[in-house]
Amino acid sequence: MIFLFFNTVHHHFTLSPHHSFPTSPLPHITMNAVHLLKHYNLRLTDCRKEVVSIFLAQKQAIGQPALEQQLHHFDRVTLYRTLSTFLEKGIIHKVFDDSGMTKYALCPEHCHQHHEHQDEHIHFKCVKCNTTTCIASITIPIIELPKGYSFIDANLLVRGVCSKCQ
Repeated sequence: MIFLFFNTVHHHFTLSPHHSFPTSPLPHITMNAVHLLKHYNLRLTDCRKEVVSIFLAQKQAIGQPALEQQLHHFDRVTLYRTLSTFLEKGIIHKVFDDSGMTKYALCPEHCHQHHEHQDEHIHFKCVKCNTTTCIASITIPIIELPKGYSFIDANLLVRGVCSKCQ
């Protein structure tokens, strides 16, 4: 089953029911939390370092409630502000899946605050383990809207079974 949620689009892709989804590692993985925060000129708070470390270690999108469970020593407002700052700076992007909860994932290295997020890729939701992952190697196709409609954004969610659950 394929769900379409619209975010940003510029490329075409072909998807078949038997398509395998290679997940390309993001360039940030080679960085540690301190280097990443310094790269974006952010203060090195304990909360920021711990949140970035979680994103660097995760291969799937994560929601604020899951972050709150892992980082229970920080209050909800601090985590919310940290996520908002990371979104603004282009460190993370929002991932919408069929759970109704906003999740977040690490952005590719070329995202930053002065350009739009480069999250024109698909998101894959495993129906067995309920993880949502970015598949940066497959981009969202161009959507041509009828006259009178204006495009804001697009997001593509593909549901299936991940390689770990096969």
